[in-house]
Amino acid sequence: MTLSKIQICFRQPGSAGGYVEMGASLSEADRWAIGELLARAAHALDDRDASALEACFAEDAVMSLRIADGDLIGPFAGRAAIMKLMHDSWAQQRDRRRHVVSNLYFVSESPAEAEAISYLTLLATEDGQIALLSAGVYRDRLVRRDGRWWIARRHLDLDKTY
Repeated sequence: MTLSKIQICFRQPGSAGGYVEMGASLSEADRWAIGELLARAAHALDDRDASALEACFAEDAVMSLRIADGDLIGPFAGRAAIMKLMHDSWAQQRDRRRHVVSNLYFVSESPAEAEAISYLTLLATEDGQIALLSAGVYRDRLVRRDGRWWIARRHLDLDKTY
């Protein structure tokens, strides 16, 4: 079968194990750009590059997180509030962090907006030792504005405290 759009398959919740085939509305270039956006955000976070990280979030972005099924932290509304959270976190860190983002997939998508889920593996290096700090799941809403993709909403569920 030949398709002009990328085609994905997923297991529909509540189904008897069947897979539903669904034509995607994001172009390959859009999927690549979103993957690059999420990677840039992780690199900027690890490098403590505030301007690069800020450039990943929409001006009106909202972020929240939950650690180990605890209370909701946030929401942090607006790019400035998100960046304050990041600066405060960096000020407390004495180790070198690596946010490894993987297993990205799209839950819903249109040419102007997408909902994506990905895994986070959080590593830290301190005194020459590498440790797994936590793992988690990012749930992102991404929007296309002014010809590029932005993180408009980000929620992170971490599996454990660190």
